[in-house]
Amino acid sequence: MTNPNILAIVAAVLYVGAAVVLLLSLTRTNSEASEGKSPSKGRSTLILAASAAVFHTFVALHQTGLPQNLQLPILVSMNVAALFIVTLLLIICLRQQAHYMGLAVYPISALLLLLSAATQTPSTALPLNIQLHVLLSLVAYAFLALAAVQAILVWVQREKLQHHKPGGILRSLPALDSTERLLFTLLFAGFATLSLSLATGFFYLEDLFAQHLVHKSVLSVLAWLIFGLLLFARWRWGWRGKRAVFWTLIGFAVLILAYFGSKFVLEIVLNRN
Repeated sequence: MTNPNILAIVAAVLYVGAAVVLLLSLTRTNSEASEGKSPSKGRSTLILAASAAVFHTFVALHQTGLPQNLQLPILVSMNVAALFIVTLLLIICLRQQAHYMGLAVYPISALLLLLSAATQTPSTALPLNIQLHVLLSLVAYAFLALAAVQAILVWVQREKLQHHKPGGILRSLPALDSTERLLFTLLFAGFATLSLSLATGFFYLEDLFAQHLVHKSVLSVLAWLIFGLLLFARWRWGWRGKRAVFWTLIGFAVLILAYFGSKFVLEIVLNRN
């Protein structure tokens, strides 16, 4: 069997290559590239990223022990979350113009992949009835991570337009209404999946508020409330712009603390695997 570390390096190189090709595509000055629709460059980016995701998948399967069991120490968890994020982004890109998010997603995924390959730590395998809860949590995190990336883009795009400086890469982006619409689509999908994750957690975990889970549970519920209130405010009062960006990033920050902050404390600080 091929060494998973070699596969990780190959995937990381492909991710970086996808990001470089994407950057070149978005910074071209001809009219076709300025609309973000360069056939060769866009297709090349997707091919490179999809190829990287295939190698990434093999590495993740090796690290987690799937399909027999599921082991998710902190760096492996982050690596699997990165794989979910890339996969969702590729699916979205097949249906609409969202390639630009790869500028952030692909390099970060490459970094997490290499870190997880270099520092694997043992962990107790999770029971089957918990695996669904964990995987739903990672899918929710992936949706909401993309929403956070999109929120930052919306903020930059709005700031540049307000100051009449929509040059550079911004010329290749969709209209502001389109980017904000995608933001709330991602938020809704993430909120729905997070709701399912919390529901399975309450159903499957014997004590969701046990000492080692209380911080994760409270922070996850808090993030769920933030995203839920944001979506309600969008529906009821038409929230958008800076308020939407601010609460998206706050909710995502809380979710990071819930998912990975508690793992960091347990595994790194307290050395409990």
